[in-house]
Amino acid sequence: MRAVTASVLCVGVLLAWPAMSQQAQLIPDPKAAATRSQASTAVGAKDQLTIVSTTPDAEVADLLADFRADHPGIDVSYSKINSNDIYNQIVDPSSSSAPPGDIIWSSAMDLQIKLVNDGYAQPYASKQVAHLPDWAVWKDEAYAITAEPIVIVYNKNLVAESDIPRTRAELKNLLSRKPDVYRGKIASYDPEQSGTGFLFITRDAGITRTTWDMVRAFGGAGIKLYSTTGTVLDRISSGEHLIAYNMIGSYAIERAKEDASIGIVFPADYITLMSRIAFIPAAAPHPESAKLFLDYLLSERGQRFLLTRSVGPVRLGLGADGVIPPDRNGAVKPIHIGPELLTYLDQSKRASFLKEWRRALQDR
Repeated sequence: MRAVTASVLCVGVLLAWPAMSQQAQLIPDPKAAATRSQASTAVGAKDQLTIVSTTPDAEVADLLADFRADHPGIDVSYSKINSNDIYNQIVDPSSSSAPPGDIIWSSAMDLQIKLVNDGYAQPYASKQVAHLPDWAVWKDEAYAITAEPIVIVYNKNLVAESDIPRTRAELKNLLSRKPDVYRGKIASYDPEQSGTGFLFITRDAGITRTTWDMVRAFGGAGIKLYSTTGTVLDRISSGEHLIAYNMIGSYAIERAKEDASIGIVFPADYITLMSRIAFIPAAAPHPESAKLFLDYLLSERGQRFLLTRSVGPVRLGLGADGVIPPDRNGAVKPIHIGPELLTYLDQSKRASFLKEWRRALQDR
């Protein structure tokens, strides 16, 4: 019980990270600003940059404003579209009327790696690469921009403290012990409809075969499945659901800052780290602008702007205050950027996994 309470208290402390401290960290360094302005001038006074991303505009508004201020000679446009449309636009440009992207930034890790693997990216050795972990870069083409924990979310007002699961085994046991209390009250992503949901559950199954015992417990509890994080958080907040598994931590942490009913558990057994991956397309109309923006995203300044939105930094030495509790740092398991992400893009393997998923849900 002490471990559970400590973990929850730790989250509460981290979520109260002072905004004034964040702003202080973002005060521009005059020398650094001068260097960035010189780089901007080198690109040209009328250059362009088109960013195509799955991240909502509001989450990166401050970051984009800062980049624009430091590079006034670059006309920056930002398009938020879903990951499948991004993939199709790169593979078949004629399928979209949207302008081609100069940099592609998406949370669909597997689709991003497939595009890189199939030759749709150009190499660029970022100036920031020395500050990144080995798992965050592939072929000098694909770069992890973030390191975001996948968490368990619960309703703090309605879930008894003794029921808060701090590991997957505890979650499975809870559902077995109290089937009537939690029937219809568990939520997660639908792996058949959500690409990230599919990625997370296949990752779980790859780490431990006991994942299938948990899925069977989900089936017995009548788990409800969704394709978007916002919908799940709304229903946890309302009490329609009580516990949500495998949620993207950055969204949950931001929601918890404004919604006192949202509780977050960083699992003690392991914490999956997902990344939003960026690459410069081989056909990018303005690759030099894209290189500047990629370097900016990976710079300490860019990473700190992401951190103000509870998006975990990938940059080494920066820390993840407000994102991952210090006592959970040893439990993180990042999803490595590379060809292993291609495994379940094989349609036969995907179909086989989903068949086992459905069977486990029905095997109560």
